[in-house]
Amino acid sequence: MPTIILETLIYARAEECFDLIRDKRIQKEPLPAIFGEFGIGQTVTFKSNNFGMEQSLTVKVTEFERPTLIVDEMVDGSFRSFKHTHELLIAENGTLMRDTLVWETPLGILGRLVDKLYIERHLTDLVSNRNAKLKQIAEARS
Repeated sequence: MPTIILETLIYARAEECFDLIRDKRIQKEPLPAIFGEFGIGQTVTFKSNNFGMEQSLTVKVTEFERPTLIVDEMVDGSFRSFKHTHELLIAENGTLMRDTLVWETPLGILGRLVDKLYIERHLTDLVSNRNAKLKQIAEARS
């Protein structure tokens, strides 16, 4: 299964970063609509437009350990499976935020081709942009 691991060093406390991960205002386009809250057992639905079609991804929070870990897994959406692990690790003068995304697309070989040509870059950009905004806000508060 394809996997993306992104690490962002943030000069702020893990608690601050953890709370910002859960803040809907951190999400950037192309996720214009987010419904639900990030907490254990809760579901959150992300809606966006991709390829000119409205897409939605509903995830359930399966692990939640403040301030170090949130794991959300797809319960409804276009992927065969999707899991996003948010880890917050103590680092010198701050927090190392590690995002691990693991997914499986349907459609066999065609799905794997779409992974390489589009999905991997799209997810990397999406999470990187969110992390940049989170970092900016967290460091401005610290």
